[in-house]
Amino acid sequence: MNTGRRRFLGGLLAAGLAPAPSWADAGSPAYLAAAGKPDGSYALCGISAALDIVFEIPLPVRGHAAAGHPTRPEAVAFARRPGTVAMVIDCVKGAPKATLRAPEGRHFYGHGAFSADGAWLFTTENDFNAGRGVIGVWDVAAGYRRVNEFDSGGVGPHDIKRMPASDVLVIANGGIDTHPESGRTKLNIPTMQPNLSYIEDGRVTEAVSLPADLHKNSIRHLDVTSSGDVAFGMQWQGGASATSLVGLHKRGQAMVLLDTPDDDLRKLDGYIGSIAFSKDGRSIAATSPRGGVLHLYDARNTCLKDSVDLEDVCGVVPHSDGFTVTSGTGLLCGLRGQNLKSRSRAKHAWDNHLVLL
Repeated sequence: MNTGRRRFLGGLLAAGLAPAPSWADAGSPAYLAAAGKPDGSYALCGISAALDIVFEIPLPVRGHAAAGHPTRPEAVAFARRPGTVAMVIDCVKGAPKATLRAPEGRHFYGHGAFSADGAWLFTTENDFNAGRGVIGVWDVAAGYRRVNEFDSGGVGPHDIKRMPASDVLVIANGGIDTHPESGRTKLNIPTMQPNLSYIEDGRVTEAVSLPADLHKNSIRHLDVTSSGDVAFGMQWQGGASATSLVGLHKRGQAMVLLDTPDDDLRKLDGYIGSIAFSKDGRSIAATSPRGGVLHLYDARNTCLKDSVDLEDVCGVVPHSDGFTVTSGTGLLCGLRGQNLKSRSRAKHAWDNHLVLL
């Protein structure tokens, strides 16, 4: 959206003559993604379904993921862990609207989610002196004022998603304890205990863990289908290779780990960077930027069906007939089966996550 259009709309809003802006007023982005630019600066970009960049808004630090408001053209861009700042951006005006600052003794983990009505923002945080995970609660109408917090149900909460047609939250508690004085050093690998927790009205109503022999498999990233199936991607912290890095869960049931042949598993280099269901929920895409590979799994048969080599691939979200993928090399592309379509290479190093609006 050009500057003149933004000023015109802003004038109408100030005069009370225009309806509240929508994502269409910000160029109708289908996705959000943080990126590094060639000059060393950072930005949050809106990307159309046709893979065009429709807006680019400066960020003060390297971004990780973002959360798009469900109704307003507003996004929260989170700094890379262990960041203490998140920026609320008016995507029509292309300007910051508010800044979230983690309370003393806390840092963000790079992810957040809005309530279904957009009234609340939930953020994954580390209470690093106590070594516990926290979910921060921010009042959107009050200018994103922090009003509450509750326990995440584990240590090292990273990704957070809202379950369909509800405000139940599912949290990927990675199990890894860190402290800013030690940077990104992992302090408790021998005793780490990752889990998935489900939280309703600030209370953990269900928590599920991996088998004891996989306790070093840090659960990091999530996606959820409209029927409530949860896919999770893991990052292995052990010595020998992990036996699986992708899993499924349905509330009230046991976790299911997806089968990957040994040679394909080694290609992942122990690391899943992002994960996404297809629109119909039948396929799961899991990316490994370290391995330079994207795996496609059959969600019903819980096994690997395809593998696509792609340098520094990480961001992935569903498309109407496949997936949309980003990489740190600047590639934006559609994936249809094993075929990469609609390729576009920007002068941006796309960061870890592509966020679906």
